[in-house]
Amino acid sequence: MKQSNKHSSIFKLPNLGSLWMLVAALGFAIMGALVKVGTQKFSSSELVFYRSIFGLIVIWLYIAVNKLPLATPVLFKQMSRAVVGFVSLVLFFYAIAHLPLATAITLNYTSPLFLALFTPFLLHERPKKVLFIGLIIGFIGVSLLLKPSFTSADWLAGGIGLLSGIGAALAYIHVKQLGKANEPDWRTVFYFTLISTIGAGLWMLFDHFHTIEWQDLPVLLGLGFSATIAQLAMTRAYRTGNTLVVASLAYVTVVLASLFGVLWWNEHLSLDAWIAIALIIISGVISVRTTQTQSVSINDNKTVS
Repeated sequence: MKQSNKHSSIFKLPNLGSLWMLVAALGFAIMGALVKVGTQKFSSSELVFYRSIFGLIVIWLYIAVNKLPLATPVLFKQMSRAVVGFVSLVLFFYAIAHLPLATAITLNYTSPLFLALFTPFLLHERPKKVLFIGLIIGFIGVSLLLKPSFTSADWLAGGIGLLSGIGAALAYIHVKQLGKANEPDWRTVFYFTLISTIGAGLWMLFDHFHTIEWQDLPVLLGLGFSATIAQLAMTRAYRTGNTLVVASLAYVTVVLASLFGVLWWNEHLSLDAWIAIALIIISGVISVRTTQTQSVSINDNKTVS
């Protein structure tokens, strides 16, 4: 049954269109920076747990206040989307912990490349030539970013970061399918944060648990708050803005993360690394435009996620 427009958006936010993507970009960049700060003490599973439970509480309060139904006819699809998103999030946080912030976020933002790569097979359409150009540019950028001068540890983290991009692309596809099934955004966000909280919580039982101290609260609360605000802003941006503009503005996150890396950790990337990042951004924009013309719009409730 199709949902009414009464609850078509998660919160009653002003209609700023694509400008909401700038808010989301800032939120995701701050989240990435706080993850990097948090990894000095906490494991990736712990950070995923604290990030997820904050979002879960927020969305659950919204659902409870508005008395919204959680029952869904596509529970399996919701669960598979949530699991894919959870795995992608863990991989992303691991990459942030072991790579320069801009590098980790750029690798995660290869998701449009993989989304464009998967789409022709899912829609059974012949891909356009410009898509191949975009993919070639993107993977040249990835190869340049993961240059042989990396240590073995960097290669592992880089590979995991790339896998997080693949996972994010698969999560986007799930979200698109859920949208076609008339599943509201808030329900998808709820199941994603629920599974992520449970999954990370179970993982913590088999991992070393670090006691939370008062000085840790600003980082953990900031992590949850920035991720939730970014997620809501991105959802609003895709709902009210131009999809192509919104998807292109998403790469502002990479620029902001680069600035944070320089200012907080004195991370200075080499010229070839900047060229690689630029190539990945260009290819991502090309892929988004091509995918959009093939009737698949990118939507996100993570983030990846």
